[in-house]
Amino acid sequence: MIVTISAKHMQLTESIAAYIREKVSKLPRYFNRVSGLEVVVEPLPSHGFHVELRANVDHHKDFVCNTHHDNLYACVDLAVDRSRRQLSEHKARLREHRH
Repeated sequence: MIVTISAKHMQLTESIAAYIREKVSKLPRYFNRVSGLEVVVEPLPSHGFHVELRANVDHHKDFVCNTHHDNLYACVDLAVDRSRRQLSEHKARLREHRH
């Protein structure tokens, strides 16, 4: 699985990148067909941060979640939780679909 982390209009420190890598590395346990993850972090003009997490999944469109929060670490946590929920619901839909 390929994890791409980038930042817009800010410097991405190693501690932030390590925190994001640690959190998103747990996502494939909810759905094993995740082929790549893209995380984009950017500060908001007024205050706070915006995190976009895009999960590339085989045989489906990308799952995208956007979060806004004052704290960057909380924003990453919210994005990972939303992505986890999206992947879990998609896996449940695939399991319930019977031919």
